[in-house]
Amino acid sequence: MLHQWEIASSVSSYDVAKSTDMATNAESLVTRLSICSSSRASADWSAGSTNSSASTDLPFHTEDFGAPIDGTLAKRPRGRPRKHPKPAIDVVPKITKGRSKTGCLTCRRRKKKCDEARPICLNCQKNSVVCEGYQIPERWKSGKQKAEEIQRQAIRQHPLPVLVDGIETDIDRVFLDHFVHRVSRVLTLINDESNPFKELLLPMAIRHRGLMHSILCLAGSHLGSVDKSPALEERQNYHFEHAVRYLRTNKQLTAKANGETNELIDDPTVAQTLILCLTTICRGDTQGEYRPHLDAARHLLLSQQTENKEFGQFLMEFFLYHDVSNSITSLDRRPLLLMENFQLPAFMIQPEAGSMLGVLDGLFGYLSKITALRDRMRTRMHQDIQPLVDYSIFNEAVAIDGEIRTWSANQPEGTSRYVAAQLYRQSTWVYLYRTVHPSAPCEKIHEAVEHGLDYLRQLPRDASTQSVLLMPLFLLGCAAFDPAQRPEIRTAFQGLEAYSNLGNIKPAREVMELVWQKMDLGDGSSWDWETIIQEKGYDFLVT
Repeated sequence: MLHQWEIASSVSSYDVAKSTDMATNAESLVTRLSICSSSRASADWSAGSTNSSASTDLPFHTEDFGAPIDGTLAKRPRGRPRKHPKPAIDVVPKITKGRSKTGCLTCRRRKKKCDEARPICLNCQKNSVVCEGYQIPERWKSGKQKAEEIQRQAIRQHPLPVLVDGIETDIDRVFLDHFVHRVSRVLTLINDESNPFKELLLPMAIRHRGLMHSILCLAGSHLGSVDKSPALEERQNYHFEHAVRYLRTNKQLTAKANGETNELIDDPTVAQTLILCLTTICRGDTQGEYRPHLDAARHLLLSQQTENKEFGQFLMEFFLYHDVSNSITSLDRRPLLLMENFQLPAFMIQPEAGSMLGVLDGLFGYLSKITALRDRMRTRMHQDIQPLVDYSIFNEAVAIDGEIRTWSANQPEGTSRYVAAQLYRQSTWVYLYRTVHPSAPCEKIHEAVEHGLDYLRQLPRDASTQSVLLMPLFLLGCAAFDPAQRPEIRTAFQGLEAYSNLGNIKPAREVMELVWQKMDLGDGSSWDWETIIQEKGYDFLVT
């Protein structure tokens, strides 16, 4: 048995020997690493040599041990070595930026970092706040430059006074230009320099503020059919309010309304009532908005006469055209021509020079008589009296038929106005036939409508006669029992709307479609379109 000191001595000798062997191995490894590093450096320095050839003399590679170049021993990574080592990642150090003074106003107020994206900061978008934009940098100015700027500001430009009362803004000038070049052309047959709206009314409007407001209101309502701009609508309403206010505060009109018959109303005020009536047509009003203006014009025309014969003829003709047309679509409006003591003024003797059709050549007189026959038939129907067409109604209808047949147009042959006059004559006869005959299809009415469409085909789509075709086209449409004739009539309505842009064309077409529905159902009341209009709740003019 060994003694304890002998065991300890033996263990110590073993430890010393083991340490000596480990040191010897470490020195040998360091020596071999140094030789490898020297061989690589020599190979890189020599031209045409490769790393693989330089390392073939050694029994192992330093890459296998993961040792760095400096010779220090590193732990070998787990797994097989990578065939394609990962490239080194270039790390760009973050550049610290000082506090920005050009950020958006929102970020600066919230004391947040701004990315200064234009036009809206992305930081504001990410945080769902409204970006107020960026402050405009102020350029540095010298004292001399500041003094010059103050001096320029001191020279203030004074506004120019209004040249014509009522034309105050750029929109007003747009309205006036639209009236001269567009509106005046679609309201009358005359499109040259003798157009009464330009030759007669505009000179009056320059001296009459109320008439100017009415004209600009008319132009604005017509322009509003194609341009729905709120600014235009607001300005059009402004002129309408001022035009009506001028009529209400007119002392002459107030005295006239109070029964002072000696008080004469000036011509511009009378014209103003008709212009406001036309405004309701342009807007397409269907609730009888035209009535007060047309009634005022009727009262003034009956109670006084103008000294301006040219203006008087235009005013009377224009009023009678709308007055008679009004009776075709209403149950309670009867034309002035039906009054026993009414006669056209003596100076209205040139039908070929008229601005409208049907008034000066006598056709509207026949239309008024046919309207009276319809009233008598409607009364007999309500009283359940048969037959609806008694001997007296039949006798008067035959007399009117004879007058229509002997009627001749006063327009030059071969012109579009002559063709339009023939269309008026044809539609007047259709109006008479639809009044005294049962509401049923037959060869006569089919032929009469076809002849009317033939006149319509001969009229150019861009001729001035398009401005007066709504009334005869409406009468032809209300007699079209044959569905084959209706597409052409619809196309004609579209052509009228494209030419004039008047708002009353659409409701007229709607009523005609209702008449066709009753025709197709065999409803005998399809002849009474006045009642159909009333039941629909409409009240408008077909002019």
